[in-house]
Parts: sequence; structure tokens; C-alpha cells
Amino acid sequence: MKNEAFAAEKHPYLKLFLSMLEISAFTFGGGFVIISMMRKRYAREYGWLNDQEVLDMTAIAQSAPGALGVNSAIIFGYRIAGLPGVFLSLLATVIPPVVIISLITFFYERFVNNEVANIVLQVMRAGVAAVIADVVIDLGKAVFETKNLLNIALMLAAFFALSVFKVSSLWIIAAALILGIASSLKGGKQ
Repeated sequence: MKNEAFAAEKHPYLKLFLSMLEISAFTFGGGFVIISMMRKRYAREYGWLNDQEVLDMTAIAQSAPGALGVNSAIIFGYRIAGLPGVFLSLLATVIPPVVIISLITFFYERFVNNEVANIVLQVMRAGVAAVIADVVIDLGKAVFETKNLLNIALMLAAFFALSVFKVSSLWIIAAALILGIASSLKGGKQ
């Protein structure tokens, strides 16, 4: 299931591995930040995917158990380069955190009370918040561009249920799943 634009690249597997390694090594803030970087790299810069594919793969990655960044790497890797893409993307995504966590555990006593390290982490939180806001805005725009009233209503209802009424995200996902299945069954009978 190789992507045609991917197959046309010179050394495409190396390019996929190195780009996933770079994204994983230099992206802080969790899965949504990594997805944003993957979208910019693979949809906008390389042209291996389109925005709708990224949106669909993000939804799948979110619904699967496990870390969002790793799930995304697996799904993006498969869509771009098939099973070899899964292996390369997974390996490239896991290497940096394993190395960083290993180093931190080795030097934990020096990091835990280091004022400079604490300031750096606080500054990184602000940057992460900005990147997550960018992802939310981009994904929200993509939902509005579909002009599907059910999807728009679900997105807005989920936002208000989560932010205003503090409804658990599990209930929101379950409700959206039920509504999506009911909508697809209704559409299938017409």
C-alpha cells in the first residue's frame, strides 16, 4: 500500500525514517503536537498525504489504545509506505524518547532540583500550548470545511460538554460513536 508520491522519492524509506526521527526527537508536548508536525511535513511539505487523510488518521489514532504519537506514527507509516513504513516509523518514533528517558533517569538527581531545567520546562509548556492551539484551529477548520452539519454540531457539542459541563471524554467519545453508527446506518438505508 505504498503512496505514489512516496515511491517517486529518492531513498524514500530513509527519508521517512529520518523525518519521523526528527519529529519525535524535537517535538515536545504529546501526540497532538506530533500529529501537527506530521501533517505539516507529510501533507504540506512532502505531499505524501492530504489534509483529509491526516484528519481521518488522527481520528483512528485517537480511538486506538496507547500513546497517540506512537499510534499516529504507525498509521501514518502504513498509509505512506505499507508494512515497512510501520516498522520504520515506529522505530524512529520510539528511539528519541527511550534515549531521553534513559539519560534523565541516569542524571535524575541533577535534574530534579536544577533551576535552569525547571525554567526550560516551563518555557516549553508555553510553546506546547501554542502548537496545540494551532492543531485545534486547523482541525476545527477542516470540520467546518466539510459543511457536514452533523459533524459540526458534534464538534461544538463535544467542546461545550467537555469545557463547560466537564463531561468525561469517554462519554463524549461513546456518544459520538453511537451517533456516527446511527447516522451511517440511516444513510445506508436510503
